[in-house]
Amino acid sequence: MKHSFLFSSAFLKKQDEILEKITTFKTSGVFLVEGQRNAIKLFEVDGKTINIKSFKVPHFINKIAYQYFRKSKAKRSFEYATQLLAKGIGTPQPIAYFENYDVLGLKDSYYVSEHLSCDLTFRELVEIPDYPDHENILRQFTQFCFDLHEKGVEFLDHSPGNTLIQKQADGKYAFYLVDLNRMQFHTAMDFDTRMKNLSHLTPKKEMIVVMSEEYAKFYAQSQELIFEKMWFETQEFQQKFAKKQRLKKQIKFWKK
Repeated sequence: MKHSFLFSSAFLKKQDEILEKITTFKTSGVFLVEGQRNAIKLFEVDGKTINIKSFKVPHFINKIAYQYFRKSKAKRSFEYATQLLAKGIGTPQPIAYFENYDVLGLKDSYYVSEHLSCDLTFRELVEIPDYPDHENILRQFTQFCFDLHEKGVEFLDHSPGNTLIQKQADGKYAFYLVDLNRMQFHTAMDFDTRMKNLSHLTPKKEMIVVMSEEYAKFYAQSQELIFEKMWFETQEFQQKFAKKQRLKKQIKFWKK
């Protein structure tokens, strides 16, 4: 079996120690996420907690595609994190990516980053309407999204669990993107792309009202038009999501 990896220059001195964590991933570390597709574990390295994400073994076609035609999810995560930081956008510090290959192609891959503790994610704002300082956080988050768009970043997994939020000493909030393997970078983002990019975040109309109001403070469109487009895209996404969930249930039923 062959492998490929790359480390951030800041962590080259810890390369051997981190490689050992990756190669013993299945038998060491503490689970942060134990999913059906991907798993995330925490490890201690020189007094710091690092986060290693193991991506699901790809199916036959993707094994070949990831070797010859596409970058692995781990490599994309590492490269996108580096690009985000260069643009001044928050994300946990990237450390390395690691890929294992067998005779068919990519076998498994890992993305390593510094572990970032957070006070909440955007999901809490959706699920807990009376969360302390709710509207202020939502407005600052909307400003963060506007900054993403101004810098040409289209975060394709812009969903409630993928933004970590930290409260700062001055009462402001810092936002960090995670789950980075699906992203596009533009020289400029048009209105439709911006609004569609916000459609996965919340199904709640009252939150869309606040977000559209805040976004309009910085963008050359009226709050009414921003709200109408953002709400339309949100409803479109929710309908497609519900249809997909119903289909999954039907497939599971017939498999039983």
